[in-house]
Amino acid sequence: MAVVVSLRDLVDELQTLSDESHVYLNKVTGKVITITNDDFAMVENDDEIEEESNDDVSEYSDLEMDFFQDVKKVLSLDDDYLKLPSKFDIDEYEIMERFCLSIPNKKISGVLLDKIRGSGAFRRFKDTIYRYEIEKDWFKFRDEAYKEFAISWLENKGFAYSDDMNKEAQKKP
Repeated sequence: MAVVVSLRDLVDELQTLSDESHVYLNKVTGKVITITNDDFAMVENDDEIEEESNDDVSEYSDLEMDFFQDVKKVLSLDDDYLKLPSKFDIDEYEIMERFCLSIPNKKISGVLLDKIRGSGAFRRFKDTIYRYEIEKDWFKFRDEAYKEFAISWLENKGFAYSDDMNKEAQKKP
């Protein structure tokens, strides 16, 4: 049976990416895991984790120990893990620009396009969408753009997914 990836889980992780985090897909289970640079460093440098896993009493929970094992597998370049695109691959600036162009009110569209030029574009954009009270439209547009990106990526890699973002049990090969 083909592994089915939760579209919601994937999109949620992609939307929270930072310079300090990396997201991986377990190709066997379909689970998405986010690992920070600190997590990598801790596992690489902490022999206590290995010792703790063999002790009857551990300061780490079973869930944490499972996570550490996943991090170790990713570090060992285990074939079960596939690195997801970075935040730079997604290009949220381009998503903002498409949103600006999608606004039917040409005055607001023009103001938004002006606000996303130059340094500080993201902050000015956010301030402006709240001033015009179109933040709900933006978040809906952004969610849909991330969803399209995730679907395209999954299909390109040959994964099935469940479209649990809209509470629909839609699956695609």
